[in-house]
Amino acid sequence: MGRLFGTDGVRGRANAELTPELALSVARAAASVLADRDGTSRPVAVVGRDPRASGEMLEAAVVAGLASAGAEVLRVGVLPTPAIAHLTGRTDADLGVMLSASHNPMPDNGIKLFSRGGHKLPDAVEAAIERRVMGTDDGDPRGDHRPTGGGIGRVRDLAGAAEDYTTHVLSALREPLRDLRVVVDCAHGAAYRCAPEVYRRAGAQVHVIGGEPDGWNINDGIGSTHLGPLIDAVARHGADIGIAHDGDADRCLAVTAQGDVVDGDAILAICALALHESGNLTDETVVATVMSNLGFHHTMRAAGISVQTTAVGDRYVLEALRSRGLSLGGEQSGHLVFLDWATTGDGLLTGLALMSRMSATGASLAELASVVQRLPQTLVNVPVTDRLAVAESDEVARAVNAVEAELGDSGRVLLRPSGTEQLVRVMVEAPTQEKADAVASRLADVVAAAT
Repeated sequence: MGRLFGTDGVRGRANAELTPELALSVARAAASVLADRDGTSRPVAVVGRDPRASGEMLEAAVVAGLASAGAEVLRVGVLPTPAIAHLTGRTDADLGVMLSASHNPMPDNGIKLFSRGGHKLPDAVEAAIERRVMGTDDGDPRGDHRPTGGGIGRVRDLAGAAEDYTTHVLSALREPLRDLRVVVDCAHGAAYRCAPEVYRRAGAQVHVIGGEPDGWNINDGIGSTHLGPLIDAVARHGADIGIAHDGDADRCLAVTAQGDVVDGDAILAICALALHESGNLTDETVVATVMSNLGFHHTMRAAGISVQTTAVGDRYVLEALRSRGLSLGGEQSGHLVFLDWATTGDGLLTGLALMSRMSATGASLAELASVVQRLPQTLVNVPVTDRLAVAESDEVARAVNAVEAELGDSGRVLLRPSGTEQLVRVMVEAPTQEKADAVASRLADVVAAAT
């Protein structure tokens, strides 16, 4: 086994790389590492999942592992990832566990962990959990602690969990949606109940697609990674906006009434400008990742807003937000974090913020999104056998240096190993789409040949 944790928890094919045995071990180790350090109280864990079929199996394993470690387990069933983060803080639990592979296909699954307060784990804590799982933490007597009798943990369902989260999200609404017509694509995922409910209660007229999960159809040709069905539904219903969530609803992308896609860069810019105008953008600074388009940076600079750039992954956005006490950050993929309201990316909060801005200004989504003039960008996902070997390839380094010299100040290139799949992502921005496509294709060939 390589490093257990990727950029967003533990992820792999369910019952292959991610087995029930591994899930049980991770749960036991997490309970031990994250439990109350004084040992005087029983640790408490909140456990949720998305609807994919393997979640039932893995939930059973995680619950068994937590109870075996002496934890009190609060099951909440199928709810979005941000709901698990919120409920972990709301119940003052020691840890939260979400079983989801987010936007990945149905055969995959994952384990996302939250510490007390609903925060994602820092690298040092993940490393401590991994050492427990691998049996390399020999010096810690708690490593294989197995209580018996009354020390074994108990399991119960947490009543009212969905309503608690729904009420929390609605408390962030700044402007009622005033019969805004929205099509919401729930990706047959974790938000299939609560997303339509939140948007209806906020005042929108809601049409739903991707709202009938059967365990097998999550993200299957639908959701934030497959926007075609949403574009069609927006046109069919004459909607003002389409909102697309992924399988665990921690991200949000949008579609205009004309069928144009509005990505996370544009949504982040719209929300940043709204907070800036209302005086609620802390330090007049927004956090974005290295994947954000140069056009986003130009828009922020023109508005007098600074941009702090991080590595890809909402955990790094969160770390930057928390370290500086900032209020807003996000990713091009649609993960936005409103730190005044949430401890992690929340697609429903994002959808509400976006539609609330439309209601407050009377502007269409197309008008709001036009503030970002995107530099043409091409992203190629290159399948590789060893994504880390690419970073060590002299041939790849020479090709990147040559492209950077060729583009100069008119564009940029970024190579990034995926944190969850055997892929290397090649991103190129250039003055024209043709140039970006050609350069990206050339680099992708070099990357593919390097492994």
